[in-house]
Amino acid sequence: MKWSSLPPLAPLKAFAAYADTGSVSAAGARLNVSHAAISQHIRQLEGHLNIALVDRSGRQMVLTLEGRALANALLDGFGTIAEAVEALSEQEDQRPLQISCTPSFASCWLMPRLARFREKHGNIDMMIDPNPNLVTLTPGGIDVAIRYGTGGWSGLENRALFPAQLVLVGAPDLFPDKVPRTNAELQKLPWLNELGTNEASLWLERKGLKRDQITSITDAPGNLVLDGLRSGQGIAVVTRLAVAEDIASGRLIILHEENTGASYHLVTRPGLQRPALRAFCRWILDEARKT
Repeated sequence: MKWSSLPPLAPLKAFAAYADTGSVSAAGARLNVSHAAISQHIRQLEGHLNIALVDRSGRQMVLTLEGRALANALLDGFGTIAEAVEALSEQEDQRPLQISCTPSFASCWLMPRLARFREKHGNIDMMIDPNPNLVTLTPGGIDVAIRYGTGGWSGLENRALFPAQLVLVGAPDLFPDKVPRTNAELQKLPWLNELGTNEASLWLERKGLKRDQITSITDAPGNLVLDGLRSGQGIAVVTRLAVAEDIASGRLIILHEENTGASYHLVTRPGLQRPALRAFCRWILDEARKT
């Protein structure tokens, strides 16, 4: 196909709308432009093709034979395009809402609250991707991500949900005699760290320790790190949100606490959002205000 030889799209749409409605005024209403704009587009198309598409000799404009032939082709073509767009839009509306977040956030905050979302939007299917890595948000893929940090992810829109302090915690059984505070004491203990994150390494650096100075570090998915903490398998740097109930109940003890200025953020691609995504964003922002 010689794309460069095709007329501009606007005149083609204007002429097709005129042929479909039989009136420049009705065509203008369909395309939300003036009837003068429709007439101008038709003349522009005739000039491009060097062919008369309408006969203006009578009281009303009528299509010429050439105009009717082009109109039939355009109406068939635009009709096929409209059907394809409608089918794709329906598929997009029916596609499950895909949400990316860390395993620890999914288990400690999101999942316990999702029942309230389903009560309001029981017709929306969801797929949660518990992934600690910064996944790419793409059309037809991940719709929304919950990320921890200070914001500013390039090319994306983000709204802060709530701040989250970092805490170094462990089970009381790990410290039968004395709660460790110094670097020398901490580096002798077993450590747990969520796969794909670097909070523990950054925390150690700020305290003058390096990862290779720690006797033992086990990397695991965030939900398993939380299980390991509760069963006394090691200490870990996590967000206070993830272990708030454990701290309140005494299952875990805070060894150190630090406010880094980071928050959990709702991250989406810019532009129009499908209804399911809009509903989820409204819901999670409302839930965040309650946190």
